Amino acid sequence: MRNRLFLTMFLVACSAVAAAQDGDLLQYQQEIGGGIGLMNYIGDANGSPFRRPGLAISGIWRRNLNQRMVIKANLGMGHISGDTKGSFLPTDPNSLTPEGGQPTAVSFSRNLMDMGAQFEFNFLGYGLGQAYKGLYRWTPYVLAGAGLTFGFGGGGKFAGGLNIPMGVGVKYKIRPRLNVGFEWTFRFTTCDKLDDSGHRTKLDDPLGVQSGTFKNKDCYTMALIMLTYDISPKYRKCNN
Repeated sequence: MRNRLFLTMFLVACSAVAAAQDGDLLQYQQEIGGGIGLMNYIGDANGSPFRRPGLAISGIWRRNLNQRMVIKANLGMGHISGDTKGSFLPTDPNSLTPEGGQPTAVSFSRNLMDMGAQFEFNFLGYGLGQAYKGLYRWTPYVLAGAGLTFGFGGGGKFAGGLNIPMGVGVKYKIRPRLNVGFEWTFRFTTCDKLDDSGHRTKLDDPLGVQSGTFKNKDCYTMALIMLTYDISPKYRKCNN
């Protein structure tokens, strides 16, 4: 009888330790890290999301609500540039001449600050351990959110506005607490002065077309390779 009792207690203890170790692999509430990649401007001086890329860096914080839903905050910096080569840009869009005035060329080079928060949805349950819950060490995801963008330098005036980020990404768990990922997002802004260069011909309304809240505004993309580390565990081993 005593042997059976000891055996039962031993099995229960082993199960508790295994569960605790398994929880340590999975139950982390937050991630911190950073990313590095490219930033591309899309606006009156560049119509392609892949032309004239600039360097971008970003700090990242994630709050994992569960294995599918995540809240993320970011604070980043990047460089954008563009020019009007290959496209007609009148000196004065209100000119009465048939051509709309004499054509001119404008170029700019500016720095951007990007900050905001996004909601991420993982298509697969993300994590290690507890395989019976359908967890995977990699997953694609989509995201959307809101933030602020500020442009400065390059001879232009300081400018800023709201941004709406939308994008896709994929993440992979290298180690139980170490994650790597790639993310590509479009940032749609309410500002049309991010490409200000101080040139006499302004890029905020070069063709005299009336703008709306997001119509004819500046946009930019961010493509980042990210590395994050899990912190703030939900469960800890009992060392007593």
